[in-house]
Amino acid sequence: MRKIIATAFVSLDGVMQAPGGPTEDPSDGFDLGGWTVKYSDEKSGGAVLRMVGTLAKPNDVLLGRKTYDIWANFWPHAPADSPLAPVFTKANKYVMTTGTGTFPWANSHQLRSIDELKKVKAGNGPDIVLWGSSTLYSQLLEANLIDRLLLLTFPLTLGKGKRLFGSTTHPVPMKLLASEVNSTGVIIATYEPPVAPKFWNA
Repeated sequence: MRKIIATAFVSLDGVMQAPGGPTEDPSDGFDLGGWTVKYSDEKSGGAVLRMVGTLAKPNDVLLGRKTYDIWANFWPHAPADSPLAPVFTKANKYVMTTGTGTFPWANSHQLRSIDELKKVKAGNGPDIVLWGSSTLYSQLLEANLIDRLLLLTFPLTLGKGKRLFGSTTHPVPMKLLASEVNSTGVIIATYEPPVAPKFWNA
């Protein structure tokens, strides 16, 4: 069975919207896009690159429709010397959406439900990494489908924007596997749900 790894950039107040640039996701009037850029260094970049995989063995990718459209408009046209573009193009890209439309980027596959994702997860293949796609984190957490969480927490508050796990309705304990801090104060932490979850009132 394959693992689903959720990776996310969050502010101290839990915002994950548009970390990479001002035009990435301006929905709901969000005008603070690109808030991670000045905090990135080799250590945080390396943590992210390990989730991508290599051109010889890329991890698969899980995206919501909005994030897919952003990526499909950028990565196939990225500079020729980009180390990530060919890896993402070669990877299978699973797009969770019930909408219609085309998925022109090579190796793109539509998934219409959590049940369809479960079937993919149960098959053979590399790990599946969830990127961006704010609407999917809570859905996967509710369905107990997140096997590992790579969380990069940035030392600032934003006060507005889409929040990670914003609509989760049940508690999910996590076990800290590893943590480190980069040169700008970004906390890079890896979590997994314990095999036998225990709660304080159990």
